[in-house]
Amino acid sequence: MKGIVETDRLVIRPFNLDDAEFIVKLLNEESFIRYIADKNVRTNADAINYLIQGPIASYQTHGFGLKLVHLKHSGPPIGMCGLLKRAELDYPDLGYAFLPEFWGCGYANEAANFILKEEVDTYSLQTVLALTSRDNHSSNNLLKKVGFTLIGTQELYGLQNNLYEYQS
Repeated sequence: MKGIVETDRLVIRPFNLDDAEFIVKLLNEESFIRYIADKNVRTNADAINYLIQGPIASYQTHGFGLKLVHLKHSGPPIGMCGLLKRAELDYPDLGYAFLPEFWGCGYANEAANFILKEEVDTYSLQTVLALTSRDNHSSNNLLKKVGFTLIGTQELYGLQNNLYEYQS
């Protein structure tokens, strides 16, 4: 997996264990719990476990995984974006979550476009999926903007989600 990369406004890099405090903050946002799932990450120890078993394990197994996204010039972490390979899905899927104060600024679009262009080519992926809650209108719109097509629904974490597909 490649290391630190930059877009016009963002720095996107692999997670490391020093990101535990940010993971606790992001995964406990009301919007994350509502639209994605309650991962029961409440402490830095929980976050370290999440990072080891989630993104870091994915880097080792697949070469790709969720990555930390932060602003290029001021540097605070604002979210995460990357490809995941879930057992429930036949193909990798695009995942992302951003702190609410950074919604509507185009950051998720910028990160998702970069991840799709870079990692689809790097890992020779023909198909990438994406799931989002049916009532998460912003996320549904974002997926359409970056080139996904709605193909149906899929249950994940006890929720019925819209299932999208991206063909390279």
